[in-house]
Parts: sequence; C-alpha cells; structure tokens
Amino acid sequence: MQQQTTIVWLKIGSALVIVFGLVTALGANPPTAGLLAFLVDMIKRPVDGAQTIATEEFHLLSAVSGGVMVGWGLLLWLVAVQLYGRDPQLASSMIMTSVGAWFVIDSLASILAGSSLNAILNTSFLVLFFAPLMGRRSAGLAEEGKH
Repeated sequence: MQQQTTIVWLKIGSALVIVFGLVTALGANPPTAGLLAFLVDMIKRPVDGAQTIATEEFHLLSAVSGGVMVGWGLLLWLVAVQLYGRDPQLASSMIMTSVGAWFVIDSLASILAGSSLNAILNTSFLVLFFAPLMGRRSAGLAEEGKH
C-alpha cells in the first residue's frame, strides 16, 4: 500500500474515532443523547429500548469518555498527517500500540460487562487501523530484502 493511501486510511479511522467520541459526548446531555441511546440498545441486544442511559453517572461517563475519544482521535490524525510521512515506522508503532491497547482493554471489559457484540464490533476499528499499517510494514520488509 502506498504511503499516501495508508495516510488516507489512517485519517478515515481517526475521523471515525472522533465522530464516535462526539456521539458519546452528546450522551452527556439528555436532549442530545438519542443516537448514543440507540447505539447502546443495538449493542445490548435485543433492540427493545430496555437499556437506559438516563442516569447522572452515565452522563458523566459519556462526557469523560467522549472527550477522551475525541482527543485520542485527534492525536491519531496528527500522527498520521504530521509524522507518518517522515517516520512511518515510528508512527506505525505509536498507532498500533495505542489501538492495540484500546482494543484489548475495551474488548475484554465489554465481554465482562456482558456486551460481547461490542468486542466483535471493535474488530472493525482494529482492522481499519492495522490493515494499512501491516500492508505498509510488509511492503517495507520486502523492499529491505531486495537490498
């Protein structure tokens, strides 16, 4: 995968993290929590409206985790845009370590919380970031072998 294509995919993944963070942060305010409530209902099957996000504690966690996700998404974006072109190995390591840690902790915690579907859905984010980086890493190793 060419370097610019890798950067485009990393930017797409970063933008999705930012958007999900904004949706999560909107869950802190009852009038804007509808989309997050729907997503929680979809993940905590069956889709029946039985799940509630109407507690003060949930609103606080939505505010904090939404803010953290937006910040993390922006950092991923900046690493992709400002660092990857100069040092793809360092940028890849930073992104893969960060996304890998998120994936393991979020997925295990989701399973413990009885939300295995979220762990499965997390795989799409993992692939979104890892696929272009692994493709680029494989291409780089092949190039090194030619010299």
